[in-house]
Amino acid sequence: MTTAPPAGPPALAVIGAGPRGTGVLERLAANLPELYGDRPLDIHLVDPHPAGPGRIWRPDQSPLLWMNSMAEDVTMFTDETVPLEGPVRSGPTLAEWAGIDGRTFADRTRQGAYLRWVYERARAALPASVTVHEHRATAVRITGPRDGRQRIHLAGEERSLTADLAVLTLGHLPAELDPEQRELAAFARRHGLSHLPPDFTADTGLDVLPAGEPVIVRGMGLAFIDLMVLLTEGRGGRFDDAAGVYHPSGREPVLHVGSRRGVPYHTKIGYPHDGERPPLPHFFGPAETEALLRRGPLDFRRDIWPLIERELGHVHYHRLFTAHPERTATAWADFAEKYAAAEPGGPELRALADSAVPDPADRFDPVALDRPLHGLRFPSWDALQVELRDRIEADLARRHDPAHSADLAVFLGLLSVYGQLVRLGDIGDWWHGYFSFLASGPPAPRVRRLLALSRAGIVRFLGAGMTVTADEELGLFRAGGESVPGRHITARALVEARLPEPTVERADSPLLRLLHREGAAATPTGLLAVDPADGRILDRAGRAHPRRFALGPHTDARSSGAFTRPRTGGPAFRQNDATARAALALLRELVPRPPAP
Repeated sequence: MTTAPPAGPPALAVIGAGPRGTGVLERLAANLPELYGDRPLDIHLVDPHPAGPGRIWRPDQSPLLWMNSMAEDVTMFTDETVPLEGPVRSGPTLAEWAGIDGRTFADRTRQGAYLRWVYERARAALPASVTVHEHRATAVRITGPRDGRQRIHLAGEERSLTADLAVLTLGHLPAELDPEQRELAAFARRHGLSHLPPDFTADTGLDVLPAGEPVIVRGMGLAFIDLMVLLTEGRGGRFDDAAGVYHPSGREPVLHVGSRRGVPYHTKIGYPHDGERPPLPHFFGPAETEALLRRGPLDFRRDIWPLIERELGHVHYHRLFTAHPERTATAWADFAEKYAAAEPGGPELRALADSAVPDPADRFDPVALDRPLHGLRFPSWDALQVELRDRIEADLARRHDPAHSADLAVFLGLLSVYGQLVRLGDIGDWWHGYFSFLASGPPAPRVRRLLALSRAGIVRFLGAGMTVTADEELGLFRAGGESVPGRHITARALVEARLPEPTVERADSPLLRLLHREGAAATPTGLLAVDPADGRILDRAGRAHPRRFALGPHTDARSSGAFTRPRTGGPAFRQNDATARAALALLRELVPRPPAP
């Protein structure tokens, strides 16, 4: 249903002008000639931060903070591997654009400059009939009927924008504290302590962490790596990378860090893929995804995980048997036939792997991967430090040894699986953490520096099953875990080294919270529910809003990672294209072409 044409040209509002909003703009420019022609159109970009880099990749942050992907693995452009209806518009990777070694981990300010260039290129590709308006403001509410124009209300301004439809590409948002964090914050206020809740590390006030004092850090992912850098190099310390030694400035705190797993994310793989491409997808492709969608309500462990486990194990063993046959005891064809018939995770499959793959280090065990310290206990904190350093060094060596190229095949399998999962909606939080642990770890130079800091005593590991409590008697934070039973450390500072959960109820975004309060549906884990076909926002009855779309980490169609690797069929590109085409089709109906004379 549409309304009569408005007095002015049709208008589209893109709320959030960072990488995702820029990607939507690129897809609008690519699809306009086919779907909209030279009709007039206003595009409103709403973001308080610069268009292109947005908040996360803005230029005014420390140059010590790096990208977590090699420059050759970062692109904002489609290629022929992406399943999209619109045209492919190729463009340079970050490495090609910047003229740097493709295996460089560029700093984030350089990535921000790349994103600004991509934005300007997309804007220049729009025809003269399209006018782009940048609004350095925060959208706080959307109002308007389902079949009419939408009003975008801006913070601190009486005026509002009017658009025929709106696309929310908000990216990662700050969040209000959850109940646990509220209790910890209140405890910190009562006792004069420092509590830094989940946040983007570059926006965290680290000056409250004094030199030489213990700091409890919960989380060992990428936010921890950023924290580690800013509190060491950022305070004047110096690494001698050749010697593996850190020279402190004397201004560093002592970081006591732990997590559920108790180990850092796996190091980035340090060699390129060669030889035969892995057979992906094989056990978990479009046909299996369609079957899951027809089945109805899904349970991740019962319905989805067996497909993932079978897919990852298959691609692991395919690479092992075809690239390293000397480490196997049977022919690939025989193994593959028995593998396909065995139950994922069952005793038959374990027996098959034990008999065909002599070295346990060559077998694929997804459960052991997820809980590397499970069942291990240590008599002292010092014993744990030695064990963790040995494990990190072994992981660093393995991830740079092509003899273990089955690990790279699993990485590619993880990307393939993610491409299917984005169509299934909200599948819970566990998978995203598992994926990040295996596939989104820090670059090797960061890991080597972590080891140097551990040897210097500036980083101390707390192990697995980390617990944090508020000790009212002592007036201090208290941390311990499973790895060193009965031992705890206390500190006057606690840092939650992770991004906030992207829930609509706690997002520090009046826009999202009001959308939800006024009828937009949320999933059981709090994500904004959208139509997987084109990103239209769903209401609680499951109806898609004809004029409101959303893409990104706050939705149940979130995709893996911040950026797409070239030639991996990027799901985010497909989503951007589908949303852009749906938007242009609606806008075209509002201003039909005049009849030919």
